[in-house]
Amino acid sequence: MPELALYNIDGQKSGNLDLRDEVFSVEVNEHVLHEAVVAQLAAKRVGSAKTKTRGEVAGGGRKPWRQKGTGRARHGSIRSPLWVGGGTTFGPQPRKYNKKLPKKVKKLAVKSALTLKVEEGNLVVVDNFNFTAPKTKEMVSVLKSFDAVDSKVLIVLSEKNDNVYKSARNLPGVRVVTPTKVTVYDVLNSNKVIMTKDAVAKVEEVLA
Repeated sequence: MPELALYNIDGQKSGNLDLRDEVFSVEVNEHVLHEAVVAQLAAKRVGSAKTKTRGEVAGGGRKPWRQKGTGRARHGSIRSPLWVGGGTTFGPQPRKYNKKLPKKVKKLAVKSALTLKVEEGNLVVVDNFNFTAPKTKEMVSVLKSFDAVDSKVLIVLSEKNDNVYKSARNLPGVRVVTPTKVTVYDVLNSNKVIMTKDAVAKVEEVLA
């Protein structure tokens, strides 16, 4: 069972916390991690690229010249893909890029990502974020305590907290989420993951 130091937001150690093996100490499955990241990034794609086929381009209803006797090639429409201004052959059409993953695969991927952060020493657990008001300066001070300034940081809270969210939203690379919103890409794309003690318990409850 992995054990991590527990800190306050000033960066001072206040105790230790035992993490559950089935969430924070699993066998890392790189294939599942790859599948989850690809699925998440694919879901962000808009898929609105669109070109017109020859049947959608305006004009071209009349045959440009008669079939025989002109010495020119046979054509039925000036909107053929062969003509400038004509339609596009096999061009992109609106589509969805979503990939479906089984729930167990999604859970395993998140567990693998969190395990990697523990192994790297980039998972930090704090007592709580007791911000009384939104202040970016306070958030910067917290990040300095954990050597996370000017880097990508994922902050996981047990529940939505507007003071923390508003304190972090102006800082590039800092993202605040709740346990149900933790994704594989966000974890892997972060240099450091900072979780509250209560958030750890909820993550273990969700993923166990």
